[in-house]
Formats: sequence, C-alpha cells, structure tokens
Amino acid sequence: MPTNFYFNNFTNSQEQLLIEDLCIEAIKIHGIDVYYLPKTYADYDYLAGESDIGYFNSFHECEMYINTFDGFGGEGDFLSKFGLEVRDQLRMSVARFSFEANVGNPASINRPREGDLLYFPLTGGIFEIKFVEHEPVFYQMGALQFYELRLEKWEYSGERLNTGIEVVDQLESNKSMDVNFERYVMNENGLEPLHLEDGRQILLDGVDPVIDTDAAAASENEFFQTQATNFIDFTDQDPFSEGGSW
Repeated sequence: MPTNFYFNNFTNSQEQLLIEDLCIEAIKIHGIDVYYLPKTYADYDYLAGESDIGYFNSFHECEMYINTFDGFGGEGDFLSKFGLEVRDQLRMSVARFSFEANVGNPASINRPREGDLLYFPLTGGIFEIKFVEHEPVFYQMGALQFYELRLEKWEYSGERLNTGIEVVDQLESNKSMDVNFERYVMNENGLEPLHLEDGRQILLDGVDPVIDTDAAAASENEFFQTQATNFIDFTDQDPFSEGGSW
C-alpha cells in the first residue's frame, strides 16, 4: 500500500527549502568565516598515481559552523621520535547552498574535496580536509542541507602557495626546502620531475647540462679513492681458514 498522500513529508519542496534556509541562517549566526583554498595539480605522475607538487592559487570565503565547539579533537600535541607533532582535528559543517554560492564551480568544484585546505583565522591554523560526510543528517524531510567536514592540522610539504592571503603565502618562504639549482639533472626519460622555487622545471628537454668544473676539481675524489683502496689489506692471511687469504 503506498504512503498517504497528505502525510508524505519527503516530497514537500517547500518544507525542504524552509529547513535549508533555517540551516543557512543558523550557520550565519553561530558560525565563523573561513577561507577555502582549492588544490590544483601539475605534472601528474602516472606511476605513483599523484602529482609531485600541489598548487594553491586562490581562496574563497565561506561561513561554516564549528561542530567541535569545546576545542580541538584528535591526539593533540605530543613529542614523538620525529619531534613535536601537532595532530589537532576539527569537524565543521557548511550548508550546501552556501558552498555552491561562495566556492562552487561546476567545471571543477561541485562539493568540498578531500585534500583542499581551510584557513582558520580564529587561531591562524590551516587544516586539510580528510573526509567529507555527505549525509550527516539522513535526508531530513527528504533532502540534504549541509556537508560535515573532518579536518586535520595541515603540515607543509613543498606545496606552492599563491593564494593572495599574506599569512598563508608566507609559509612557503619560511618552510620551503627548495633551492635555486645552478646545475641540471635529467632522468632516463628526458623529463625532470624536480622544480625550482617558482614552480618551473629544473631542466627541459633539449637543454645542455651545466657542469661546475671548479667544484669537481676541488672534490678530491682521487684522494678518497686512494685512501679507500689501502684501507683494507686483502693480502693478509685469513685467520678463520687454513692458509687462505681474504
């Protein structure tokens, strides 16, 4: 027997829009403005299944609600064998309509994506989206009103930051380990995956390698080779055999 026409609450579009408006209004009142930083890729590595470098070239401001209102979750701050590690976690909610209006791009971004970043101006922290829950409330009145994001404190690992937010972009200057190479390296395929500070590849196909002859002459390779040859005398008798040598 089909459900009663007059009590079917899951196809009432007006009720769905009312709940959506209430969710948006509640987030605007009790939420906080954050900056959504979408991640783009270049030079995709098909062997590793990922890009060797990530780019953050823009930001979008959007209001979100902090679910973990009583503080950061996760393992917190602790000392490990690698030093001090920060494992703060957050859970935040964003209205679907607000995300599509402020961030959404039908060609590339139609929902929050794992791997993108959120700049949290309240504490000055940057968090990475680890998982996006699409159904935090299971079809209230027959529709979904918001996403729940599970975030973890982001650790810089060589990404290119040109977002336009000075505090965020400064991280690349402070923590980047890249240097401007004066010589070139080329792999067997003629393609170079390493990059300079500005994102350009170190060597393009057809460029002659540059060798620093002064540095090669001053390296004293012959001295080390001679010392290594005489380090062990292989003509000595082997004490563990009968008359044998090493």
